[in-house]
Amino acid sequence: MGKITGFMEFDRLSEHYEVPVQRLKHYKEFVSVLTDDEAKTQSARCMDCGIPFCNNGCPVNNIIPDFNNLVYDNDWQQAIEVLHSTNNFPEFTGRICPAPCEAACTLAINNLPVGIKSIEHAIIDRAWEKSWVKPQVPTHKTGKKIAIVGSGPAGMAAAQQLARVGHDVTVFEKNDRVGGLLRYGIPDFKMEKWLIDRRVEQMQAEGVTFKTGVFVGKEQLDPSIKDYSQQRVDPDQILQDFDAVIISGGAEQPRDLPIPGRELEGVHFALEFLIPQNKEVAGDDKNQMHAGGKDVIVIGGGDTGSDCVGTSNRHGAKSVSQFELLPQPPEEENKPLVWPYWPTKLRTSSSHEEGCSRDWSVATKRFEGKNGKLEKLIGVRLEWKDGKMSEVPNSEFEMKADLVFLAMGFVSPAEQILNGFGIEKDQRGNAKASTEGEQAYKTNHPKVFAAGDMRRGQSLVVWAIREGRQCAKAVDEYLMGASVLPR
Repeated sequence: MGKITGFMEFDRLSEHYEVPVQRLKHYKEFVSVLTDDEAKTQSARCMDCGIPFCNNGCPVNNIIPDFNNLVYDNDWQQAIEVLHSTNNFPEFTGRICPAPCEAACTLAINNLPVGIKSIEHAIIDRAWEKSWVKPQVPTHKTGKKIAIVGSGPAGMAAAQQLARVGHDVTVFEKNDRVGGLLRYGIPDFKMEKWLIDRRVEQMQAEGVTFKTGVFVGKEQLDPSIKDYSQQRVDPDQILQDFDAVIISGGAEQPRDLPIPGRELEGVHFALEFLIPQNKEVAGDDKNQMHAGGKDVIVIGGGDTGSDCVGTSNRHGAKSVSQFELLPQPPEEENKPLVWPYWPTKLRTSSSHEEGCSRDWSVATKRFEGKNGKLEKLIGVRLEWKDGKMSEVPNSEFEMKADLVFLAMGFVSPAEQILNGFGIEKDQRGNAKASTEGEQAYKTNHPKVFAAGDMRRGQSLVVWAIREGRQCAKAVDEYLMGASVLPR
């Protein structure tokens, strides 16, 4: 424990944000990492409580009190060793994880929680700066070959773990760059993509082979899913060439809104807007969908909707509005009722702070336009009672709209990939596989395992990393009879 009375002496200190008027001029990250002294003060607030609920609140079970104490003692090199023991990519989670660990912090019962995420961010950035992050090349090779379909955080985590114990790992990615939805679903102003490239270089040094622009499947992908592949490989060939296969693609099938006017020009799925923008920032062709000078409406109140808001504002949108079907959550959670679990409460993202009108309990009835082009949205207000919604009489309204982005979540991974391998699906269209026991992460096909969004559905990057690591251990045990990999 760094300082016994630290939690009583020091206030929570958040990371510093560039002011909106400046950060709207670019697509780079705008959050400054804590200084050494700030991180030490923040880590001093950790109570080293007898039961560290933060460990279980964190999906990868980061050993949080330990690395907090090491930062307080200025032992940063040991801190990154502790952090890396549970998390392959803390530079990803330290930037974009919503930090369920902080919701579970014991100090949060009657105070602001320890800034765990900001400390994690500081540790990994310092580690890279000091060249402490090095490839871990295996001392021997097993001769076993593993194919991983999907190069998002689940696939990357599984690949790194398996390569480090000597397996030959090949990662197949249908798009032109590694990273999956981490690369193309998350804007650069939240996480710059050279961070992924840096990890790819490390993993290649560890023996991982990446094959981009390769789609593994028999059927054509659904048109709503972006596909930049230049080559198709039959899943039967993959099963023949490899000893085990992990399918770890993202949940890319967007939830549609089948209402009158859906076909109008100007109504788009969120990723139709976000992916081309990320590619433009990466130096590819210009995004053909531009929000500059337009009235933009985002339907859906989650992270993807927030990303559409931030990107539209950077385009110079005339106005940005966001609708959510559910009621407005409370500004503060009922801590005695929900702690240490993730609370439902009003969350305002950095993109909302840059300019956005938000409204709740709103349903969209139809889109209207002329000559096939969107002009307005017709909505209605909702009343919620006992978990059921009904329209408020005489509450219909219209709003001018040049662009509407559907950001209502994702219903499942691409079924064409699952179908190609003959994988049994659960009721939600995900690969059917448990996470416990001898059958952990195994599908109905004896050689095929599933992890991340492909198995659990749309979720967080930190959950993807957890599942990738655990799936890697299951595959190692399947191939070798036992495994030294942590679960």
